[in-house]
Amino acid sequence: MIWTTRPRSRVGDLAAITCGDGPLVVLLHGVGLRAEAWGAQIDALSGRYGIMAPDMAGHGDSPLFETPPALADYTDRVAAALDRPAIVVGHSMGSMIALDLAARYPDRVLGVAALNAIFRRSEAAKAAVLARAASLDGETVADPEPPLVRWFGNSPSPERAACGDWLRSADPRGYRDAYRVFASCDGPDDDALTGLPCPALFMTGAEEPNSTPEMSQQMAALVPDGATLVLPDATHMMPMTHAAQVNAALEQFIERCLK
Repeated sequence: MIWTTRPRSRVGDLAAITCGDGPLVVLLHGVGLRAEAWGAQIDALSGRYGIMAPDMAGHGDSPLFETPPALADYTDRVAAALDRPAIVVGHSMGSMIALDLAARYPDRVLGVAALNAIFRRSEAAKAAVLARAASLDGETVADPEPPLVRWFGNSPSPERAACGDWLRSADPRGYRDAYRVFASCDGPDDDALTGLPCPALFMTGAEEPNSTPEMSQQMAALVPDGATLVLPDATHMMPMTHAAQVNAALEQFIERCLK
């Protein structure tokens, strides 16, 4: 099965799935998940590129922070794990980290792809995500059903089942720490986007209610070399549910960044 747990290597302070050879592609997952969320991309891309898919700090096999982290702390752990410049791909909170990495460590990023990234949430969306963050105590496992319903609806699928398993096994403190950062951040600031020196791809789903197509379009418009791709019929977990389309778009983007 594509979502089966895979062996890890230690890269800096992170545990990561590492495989393949060639130009480095880094895959950063979202809150409550783990590196296997990129299983379809790892399988598709590792034949041509070197892949590093870390567990976010406090997730999977990566250790927790000792004190409550900020976004920069997550980014710094990824930056410290890079041994050469890379194309960096993030999903959801992973997109926040990827864009922060591209802005703050421009010498280590050849290109950045932000999938299902948020930018300037509505007041209603901001209130909802902050309320969810406030409900987390860091001791009990958060109910996985609300995010699963948002991501997949109520229909069973292998992707839904895998995400449910990851959310149920997530460290409560690691989940709380990451979700608080995710809720408190509202996307990159305009200066970070206008100053990006590398190509940037903003990809989301046409049916995505939270990381909307408009958000991706607004960010891409601010980046000197920015582009938007909106996948029809896709929602939040499109790297899993629309893997073929995502893989094709990423491979095209990676090749453009390497020219």
